[in-house]
This record gives sequence, structure tokens and C-alpha cells, in this order.
Amino acid sequence: MDEQRATEMKKGARATWAAGDFDAVAQTILSAGRGIVERLAPSAGQDVLDIAAGTGNAAIPAAEQGARVVASDLTPELFEAGRANAERAGVEIEWVEADAEALPFDDASFDFVLSTFGIMFAPRHPVAAAEAARVLRPGGRLGFCCWRPEGNIGAFFKTIGAHLPPPPEDVVPPPMWGVPGHVEKLFDGSGIELEFIEEEVTFDYGTPEEAFEFYAEHFGPLVMARAALDDDAWAALRADLIAMYERESEPVDDGIRLRGEYLTTVGTKRG
Repeated sequence: MDEQRATEMKKGARATWAAGDFDAVAQTILSAGRGIVERLAPSAGQDVLDIAAGTGNAAIPAAEQGARVVASDLTPELFEAGRANAERAGVEIEWVEADAEALPFDDASFDFVLSTFGIMFAPRHPVAAAEAARVLRPGGRLGFCCWRPEGNIGAFFKTIGAHLPPPPEDVVPPPMWGVPGHVEKLFDGSGIELEFIEEEVTFDYGTPEEAFEFYAEHFGPLVMARAALDDDAWAALRADLIAMYERESEPVDDGIRLRGEYLTTVGTKRG
């Protein structure tokens, strides 16, 4: 993928993630951010970078441990909610507008590099991986949580994508970051030793229809899809997503539960 196409995709991505109310969605996956911080255990005085930090799901728990945290994101529109979240948590975080493919930080600047469902959306996976490796100090650790393509969230994105124009042929789907073999190739030669853990979050809804309406109101990709589709096409997308929730969810006392399967990648940089 050439630079011009990547730039165009990133402009579209910024508009997409600024649409809706991403923080409402982020609140449903807080456990992943807390989980990766608990697993890597940054401590007071250490430097942490959260790539594509959104509204702070990993950055805030890291700061609660006393670490110096930089939360970077291509979409600075998310920082208002992120700052409010950090203030409620009683922590200080530096919020920096930054492209995951061109991080504005010196080599070996951070002891930890984190991302929860963020770096996976950079259009050029090898470039984003190289940048994450570049800013990590020798002996430092990285931790990424990324949706798996074969899981329910993968099915969610595939269902939306089936109703929209296909991406260019050279675009690698974001959930490939949830495939160990793909991630190993991305970091080949980086000096980072990887391990993988399969994990999940759960989402509880009253009904499949309520699940759809929540994401239609808050989730940027669906908000943008509604703006792009006519009424008939939107109705077809709605029907397919509701059918997916009906098919993939399980009953619980107060409604339904959907499991969101993701891959946690943990890496240690030699040296």
C-alpha cells in the first residue's frame, strides 16, 4: 500500500472513530485494558505508551500503578472523554495526537507499549509493528489485545462489511492481528520474543434488537454506515446484525450474552 492510499484511509478512520460516542463502547471492554496492565505490571517511574489509546482503557490502569503514561491516538476528538475518565480516576496522563505508523517519539523511549483493540486498525500492519518495536526499550515489554477474525467480533465486522463497498485488495483486515502467525511475521527480526494468550470479554444485552440499537447509536463504523446507506440497505444490515446476535449469543437471566474472543500478544525486547 502506498503512502497516499494509507493517508486517505487514516483520514477516513479518524472521521469514523470520531463519529458516535466511542467512550460508551469503550466502557464495555474495560476488562481488557485492566487485564493487559495486570499482566505486564508497569510500576512507578516507568514509561508507558498506549497506542491508539481511545479514551484510556489501558492508559488509565497503567497510570494508577504510578507509571508515567502517554496516551496517543490518531483521533484527538476522543481525548475529551479520556481526560474526563482520567480525572475521575485521579491520575495524570499525557494525551498526544499521533499516527501509529509514525509515532512522534524517540527510539527506545518506553518501558511498555500497549494497545487494546487500537493498533490493529492501522492500515499498514508491518509499519505499525515496526514503530511499536522502535520506541520500546531493550528489556521492555509490549502488550496488545486484538479481536480474532474467527470470533464473534470478527463476525460482527464481517457482517457490517458485507453491506459496504469492499476495501482495496491490498488492505489486510484488522483482525489478522488476532492470528499468532500473522503477528509473528510482523515482528520477525525485531528482537522481540512473543507469547500469545487467547482471552475473551463478555457483552450483556436485553435483546438482540437492543444490542443493535446500542451500536447503531454509539459505534463509529455503524454510525458512518447509516449515513452511507439508503433506508433499504440499512434495514438489510440491521436484520443481518440482529440475526447474528440471535445466532451467536447465549441466554442469561436478564437477556443475552455475547462472547468477544481476542488474542493477547505479549512481547519482550531482547537486550
